[in-house]
Amino acid sequence: MKQGDLTKGSVFRAISLFALPMLLGNLLQQMYNVVDTWVVGKYISSDALAGVGSAYTLMVFLTSILLGMCMGSGVVFSLCFGQKDEKKLKESVGTAFLLIAAAAVILTLGAILLLDGILAWLNIPQEILGLTREYLFLVFLGIPAVFVYNFFAAYLKALGNALVPLVFLGISTGVNIVCDLLFVISFEWGTAGAAGATVLAQYVSGIGLCAWVFIRDPALRSAFAHIKSSRKGMREIAGYSVFTCLQQSVMNLGILMVQGLVNSFGTSIMAAFAAAVKIDSFAYMPAQEYGNAFSTFIAQNTGAGKRERVTGGIKCAALTSITYCMAASLILWFQAENLMQIFVSASERTIIAEGVRYLHIEGAFYCGIGCLFLLYGFYRAIGKPAMSLILTVISLGTRVALAYLLSSVESIGVVGIWWAIPIGWFLADTVGVGYMMVKRRLLWTKGR
Repeated sequence: MKQGDLTKGSVFRAISLFALPMLLGNLLQQMYNVVDTWVVGKYISSDALAGVGSAYTLMVFLTSILLGMCMGSGVVFSLCFGQKDEKKLKESVGTAFLLIAAAAVILTLGAILLLDGILAWLNIPQEILGLTREYLFLVFLGIPAVFVYNFFAAYLKALGNALVPLVFLGISTGVNIVCDLLFVISFEWGTAGAAGATVLAQYVSGIGLCAWVFIRDPALRSAFAHIKSSRKGMREIAGYSVFTCLQQSVMNLGILMVQGLVNSFGTSIMAAFAAAVKIDSFAYMPAQEYGNAFSTFIAQNTGAGKRERVTGGIKCAALTSITYCMAASLILWFQAENLMQIFVSASERTIIAEGVRYLHIEGAFYCGIGCLFLLYGFYRAIGKPAMSLILTVISLGTRVALAYLLSSVESIGVVGIWWAIPIGWFLADTVGVGYMMVKRRLLWTKGR
């Protein structure tokens, strides 16, 4: 199996080349949701777009729990790889799989059983309640596939192999696009067709990647043939996974709470938010994946004890991320209306105008979220996942509190929700960078 040792060579080249397939992978993953949004918005109705948009926010929250656990486990795998400790790597893989698989089963059953209560909590308008429920029930069936794909992708990325997960994600994205067009446009299955296409594609990527890794990686087969788990190993996996899981889920819980507030402003605002969030996610997604690649780089070099290389990586990543975010902000400022019209008919002027306003506010401050992604990755990689959680709580707590406070002022209204988001980013950045400066010597000692 081709592995990528990020402890050697040019720092910029190591991070950038490793980030590239991860970036393309996230781009393909975003295509799942964008294709659904485009097909639903263009070929069903704006009400259906509002319903699918709310469902998307909920699914991001639920799957973020599994994604966070996989990311946390991936840090442990990276540290083992940097230390060249194959025995510990095998034990960690087996332990992490059992832990996250149990979480996936509980999450799937809980989501299905509590579906009606979740819909009530989200303030879904009565006119779109039925189609939202139908869409969510079907999408929940894909949660196990999300776990399988992200677990084996985290394992491969920890070893520096981000290309193979990209290939399988590309295949499943193609399946999703074809099935979306077939199920929704040709068969006229509505939102159920869009959900079915997504779930089918998720199982293609999950089962396909799992099979490939087992066929090509003898060490992994050995790890699963003789799963060994010690209390120390379980504590280490749980320490990274639980904190990273909490960080991801708290982040998306805040987004979900904001979604509930957005829903209270009616279906036009919901539709604008649904389309604008897709554009927003695409725009800052390279910074997010660069932060994940940076995290693996820091973890491998921390495991190898290369402090100077870690310092160089921080400087390189900060400069690269800020440069990209400034360019993305500029492009989005001038292209927001054209981008909104990809998802919404040009005649829906109210929806487009609100989406443009959202994008102008968020897009102007992408440097804030770019810095935050680097801070998340850094603290995970050096064994301080609790700090990533704290930054998330600060960012999302500020966002939710300000969103509810400002939107309740009649003269501000829904725009207060949009402004609350970048304010939360910059407050968390200030705390994260300040803590790094004050505690910079202690941060190199893992676990203190």
